[in-house]
Amino acid sequence: MMIAAPTNSPDAARLVTPAMLVLWLVLATVPVWISRIGLYPYLGIEILIWSLYALAFNLVLGTAGLPSFGHGAYFGIGAYAFGLCQFDLVANLWICLAAAAIVAGLAGALVALFISHRRGIYYAFMTIAFGQIFWTVAIKWHGVTGGEDGLLKIRRLPADFGFVSFDLADNVAFYYFVLAVFAIGIAALWRLVNSPYGRIVAAIRQSEIRASHLGYNVWLYKASVFTLSAAISGFAGGLFAMAQLAAFPDVMSLHQSGYVVMMTLVGGGLVSFWGPVIGVFVFLIARDVIGALTNAWMLYFGLLFMAIVLFRPEGIAGAISAALQRRSLGALRERGHSAMRLLFGGGR
Repeated sequence: MMIAAPTNSPDAARLVTPAMLVLWLVLATVPVWISRIGLYPYLGIEILIWSLYALAFNLVLGTAGLPSFGHGAYFGIGAYAFGLCQFDLVANLWICLAAAAIVAGLAGALVALFISHRRGIYYAFMTIAFGQIFWTVAIKWHGVTGGEDGLLKIRRLPADFGFVSFDLADNVAFYYFVLAVFAIGIAALWRLVNSPYGRIVAAIRQSEIRASHLGYNVWLYKASVFTLSAAISGFAGGLFAMAQLAAFPDVMSLHQSGYVVMMTLVGGGLVSFWGPVIGVFVFLIARDVIGALTNAWMLYFGLLFMAIVLFRPEGIAGAISAALQRRSLGALRERGHSAMRLLFGGGR
């Protein structure tokens, strides 16, 4: 399940893997038990939306190795595009979600034109600069964005399929809608990172010079993966606007952009496809559980982040994978020793 370097395992060629099926089945049961363990049902919606956002972000950070620290801008642009489309164009769920993805993708493409020829720290600084520009525009453009008050009274539009329509006003109904979208999105992203395109992008992460010498247009691939990541992030932002019933500039700020970076790194997004999902789960659970005990919950999560960076830079998913590999290797060695004892009569 490697995202940085797609593997040749049978799962890499599948559209739906056993891990996906298990995850979807577990998530489908969340509304049944989440309240019983003392958590809010709305938390499940947040986890799904932020997981989709983090997976989109990891296309840039994990797959392409591009340090983007202003990605919250595209998440926020998608939220605003959803609300503005609903208010000023047409109150149709599919059109508004498409607008969220398209507008955020166009913003990402514009930024990619300026930054895709850069590398390393210069690339990172430019993503921060553009993110701050978008955030400032969102705050100052009162006539369109509502300024610091944001766009309010965004509705959860019904999911109209022509022959049947589903009302998403209730949190449980909306949860299952987001779960369906998440399932489709995670399957599509899995295929993308394990496709020839994903392998080329991963090769560019390893060495841009080597990929260029092999004949690949490195600039084009870097620009395209950034644009695609921005579009999916904007789509997740549109879902977030529905969940919050509003769109605020705060999600575009630098510290909010830093959250998705922390989620991805803590979870192990640099080495595992599932890392961002794990990171989102840990971050949001920590926010709600530790936050119920103290307002300084971020202090404790920050300490966890520091510990992981220092001692387990591959993240939680990488640590789990390493533990499973050690266990498998230990079992293999034990079988080998048993076979040797039987072969040479040591078992008598």
